[in-house]
Amino acid sequence: MRKIKKVKLFPNNNISSLKIVNELKNSLKKYDFELSDDFDLAIAIGGDGSFLRMVKECNFNKNVYYIGINTGTLGFAQEIYPNEIDEFLNKLNKSQYKIEEIGIQETKVYLDDTVDYYNSLNEIVVREENLNTLKLDISIDNTKLENFAGDGILISTSFGSTAYNLSFGGSIIYNELHTLQITPIAPLNSKSYRSLVNSLVISKSRIITLKTNNSIILTIDGENHIYDNIKKVETSVNGEIKLLHLEEYDYTKKINEKFIK
Repeated sequence: MRKIKKVKLFPNNNISSLKIVNELKNSLKKYDFELSDDFDLAIAIGGDGSFLRMVKECNFNKNVYYIGINTGTLGFAQEIYPNEIDEFLNKLNKSQYKIEEIGIQETKVYLDDTVDYYNSLNEIVVREENLNTLKLDISIDNTKLENFAGDGILISTSFGSTAYNLSFGGSIIYNELHTLQITPIAPLNSKSYRSLVNSLVISKSRIITLKTNNSIILTIDGENHIYDNIKKVETSVNGEIKLLHLEEYDYTKKINEKFIK
């Protein structure tokens, strides 16, 4: 367990988060932590969106640890509450923490002459550009899965299974499994079209390939990209980043607190 001393803060710009930043800076000094751009630990202050932005701004760096302070609403990715900051830093100073690796999704968009690369923490979503019926040929490791027709396809990581995926009836997956989950959005089922109506979970060793003649909106962790005349889209788990948790952290307990209580 390495000793953490250098920290960088990644707050959103709302008033409650900026207030916590000032309090946090004073507490960091109290426990002899250093604010630095050459950091061991990245701390997001805000909601889940702040956590996503932090990881992206860090370019999915696998050599640093990530944690969040929740000043948002649900805050599933944000482990620490503002009233727990002093306790958190005290335990961090004593190296009383544990590390969890989570899988990162890499997506490749093949065009005529180039390939665009994206990383995502939560998911990608594919829709038809004008929000008409999307038609996709979906394969897993070059073996045909289905000819999909519907409003769209969402492919989430295990970490992202509790995000947008959950809204469409997808399953919650424990982070350590490092899966991808294909979840249909309003699939068509008729005499003309037959599509899976439930989500499908695959292991990290497999590659999902999407082919279409549609112009598409490709949404990567909430950011939209419009494509026309693509050859194919490939997505897979490729690499990990490290989340820092306090020793008492329990994923089952978190599901209960955020979705059941």
